[in-house]
Amino acid sequence: MPHCDRRAARLRASGIAGLIVALATLPLGGCIASDAFAERSGTSSGVQYAARSAVEIGDNTARPADFRQYLETLWPAAQARGVTRATFDSAFSGVTPDPEVIRLTKRQSEFVRPIWDYIDGAVSAQRISLGEQAARRHASTLDAVERAYGVPKSVVLGVWGMETNFGSYTGSKDVFRSLATLAHEGYRGNFFRDELLAALEVLQQGKIGRRDMKGSWAGAMGHTQFMPTSYLKYAVDGDGDGRRDIWNSIPDALASTANYLREHGWRPGLPWGVEVTLPQGFDFTNQEAPFSRWASLGLRRAGGGNLPQSGEAKLFLPAGASGPAFLVTHNFDVIKRYNSSDAYAKGVAQLGDRLTGGRGIQGSWPRNEPMLDATQRREVQDRLAALGHYSGKTDGMFGSMTREAVRQFQLQRGMTADGYANIAVLNALRQAR
Repeated sequence: MPHCDRRAARLRASGIAGLIVALATLPLGGCIASDAFAERSGTSSGVQYAARSAVEIGDNTARPADFRQYLETLWPAAQARGVTRATFDSAFSGVTPDPEVIRLTKRQSEFVRPIWDYIDGAVSAQRISLGEQAARRHASTLDAVERAYGVPKSVVLGVWGMETNFGSYTGSKDVFRSLATLAHEGYRGNFFRDELLAALEVLQQGKIGRRDMKGSWAGAMGHTQFMPTSYLKYAVDGDGDGRRDIWNSIPDALASTANYLREHGWRPGLPWGVEVTLPQGFDFTNQEAPFSRWASLGLRRAGGGNLPQSGEAKLFLPAGASGPAFLVTHNFDVIKRYNSSDAYAKGVAQLGDRLTGGRGIQGSWPRNEPMLDATQRREVQDRLAALGHYSGKTDGMFGSMTREAVRQFQLQRGMTADGYANIAVLNALRQAR
């Protein structure tokens, strides 16, 4: 789901509407729930909403412990955004905290599953089959979106598939209940408070009925899972009917996704990246360089062919030196604006490539290597922090910050600096002083 800022855009990309409406095919597809989406959904956990004292949140405003009292504190901010009292009361009528949502904040597969398991799910035979059907059915829409926004249809397809399995499961949670629960808990500071206020704006504008405001546990909505603030800023009218309907119009949803990526800096003509093979004795201190420099260092495109002639790329070793190697570009980081996980961005890229004639991953994953458990993963972060390499949250979720901290530690210790935390790295951290 895309992250977003608060500003609302009222009129966007009207020029594409005529083009897409002339070319698009409109029938909805889909039949089964998305693997990646289902992984985030889970079942009820029995988290308790015990009485507690008011706590302080990011803006130093006391947050009432009582859920209904907290919601009422949002009224002045909602009113300032043009929300009427009738809309406000309708949105929160009968809304109670959702304990399942709180449990799901602690389980995000993109950061804790082995990446090969995550990629296997992203490009499962079932999803590839569904994606091929969606690509054929909506080929003219995808072509029109690519021409209008400069974002390859492979990437748009990859996002659609990863988010909702091509629209087959867009979420069944009440968006207002989910967002209100997360906002009241203070999860990620004021992020979900702002999303909740934006959802009220969406409802006030009549974009969708109250009962139809369904989405993920985190409040993401529609075919490609836009958060409310992203909807207000980046959603566009792709089919020319004067609406921005990411829930029911596939042209709107796909054009909105491409617009989101373009507005976050997508560079047309630059690939997300390529898989490569590394030469014997490769110096892992090399991290970012033009493709021409990588070629001079002996890196070759996996499976044959030349590296891109222009552009810069970073070395990406998601499973360390013993797994597949990739050179990823600025556009890979743009995909991460949708979801900050490297695994997610690789899943989008790999799925999109497979659906548009690309190869599967050529390298082998170290599937038989022992994996760190949750306690060990947190220990890695704790020990890296104690040594001054890591300043992020100790949550056992490994992302780019943890990987770079591991790499710095490996460089300091004379280890292979691939940024991959395994048992050997943990043992070295335990011996470090």
